[in-house]
Amino acid sequence: MTIMTAEDMQRLGEAIGRQLHGGENIELIGDVGAGKTTLTKGIARGLGVTDNITSPSFTISCNYSGRDGLIMRHYDFYRLNDPGIMSMELAESLGDKKSVNIVEWTDSVKSILPDDRITVRINYLPEAGREVQISGPLDQTRLMN
Repeated sequence: MTIMTAEDMQRLGEAIGRQLHGGENIELIGDVGAGKTTLTKGIARGLGVTDNITSPSFTISCNYSGRDGLIMRHYDFYRLNDPGIMSMELAESLGDKKSVNIVEWTDSVKSILPDDRITVRINYLPEAGREVQISGPLDQTRLMN
């Protein structure tokens, strides 16, 4: 699907977030500036998170409380060729049924991500918005009206 504005990217994220119930793992793929954090802000809104969402590029991970006791865990491994102890934290989170895990820049942790993850690829198209491709266990008919 083609997304033209940041607001539309957040609406897509919100539609994704409304479908999540805990135990889901989302891999975000896209270049710097593609819209991964914007999408994550929408997912957070759909999960009932009211905190300000920022990119965890320097902190590696951020946790946010959402509806029904869910925790949204947002990881960013952009600067890490070897995530070290952070890969253990991620591995523990991946099995938590009360967590929704969103992982950016997954190259260094790809081997521990579950096969049944949701993958979102965002490609920037000059003067044409973003092309978003979603695969995995998600009802895509409920994403954009």
